[in-house]
Formats: sequence, structure tokens, C-alpha cells
Amino acid sequence: MSDSTNTRGRKKRWAGAVGLLAAGVIGGGVLASALSASASTSAASGSTASSASSGDARAPGPGGAQPVRSDEKSVSSATAAALRAAALKAVAGGTVYRIETDAGDGVYEVHMTKADGSLVTVKFDKNLKVTKVESGMGAGDPGPAGQASPGAAA
Repeated sequence: MSDSTNTRGRKKRWAGAVGLLAAGVIGGGVLASALSASASTSAASGSTASSASSGDARAPGPGGAQPVRSDEKSVSSATAAALRAAALKAVAGGTVYRIETDAGDGVYEVHMTKADGSLVTVKFDKNLKVTKVESGMGAGDPGPAGQASPGAAA
């Protein structure tokens, strides 16, 4: 009797261990899938820090890849793709690090680092046409209420 009781106890422990292992594998798969989906959503949002056509892995420019002003917003991935292509055409050899709406004298703006390392901002109209290329971070745009403009001297 004690022999069959020990056998049943071992089987229960093995079954419990296998169940825990299976739950861990399933949970890990769900987590990995969620992280992968989150990463691909970020990449598809158009707010990625580097340009696919630049071929380099430089760090994002000042402020990173997300809008830094409360009155400017990220744009859809389709709009971002069109803006990115036009900006790279206007600033050959540059790297795009942020695409957003513009609260100043344009409708959209693309922040870039030129091949020489200097910063430029490419401004666009509502038809996604380049209106100008400014040196720096878009100095001259009015800041939101209570904030100085990004290029203004303190």
C-alpha cells in the first residue's frame, strides 16, 4: 500500500511540475508576442528615430523621436512616410529623427540631422510640399502658452 501511495504522490508532483512549466511557456509566449506587437506598432507609427534609407544607427536628435511641445502632435504613418521621403530629398544624406505637426509657420515639420551633424527642420504645407529648410530646431516658432520657443535665447 505504501508503494502505490508513493507512486501516486510522485505522479501528482510530476504532473504539477509539468503544468507549471507549460503555464510558464505559454505566459512567456504571450508576453513575447505582446512585446513584439508593441515594437512593430511603434515602428509603423512613423515616429521612429532613424531613417530607413539613411542606413545608420545614430541616436535621435534633441528631444527624441516624439513631439516635445504640447501644441505639436505625431502624424499618421502614411503622412509620416510621405514627409520622410520629401525631407530626405530636400536634405540629401540627412537622418530623420522626428516628424510632427507644426505649431508655427507650417503645417508639418521634419527634424533632421544633416550628414555634417548639424540640425535642420524641414517645413511643409498642408499638401505635404516642402516650404523651407531652417537651420536648427525650427527657431522662430511661437512657443505654447507659458513656454519659450525651442530656438529662443533664454
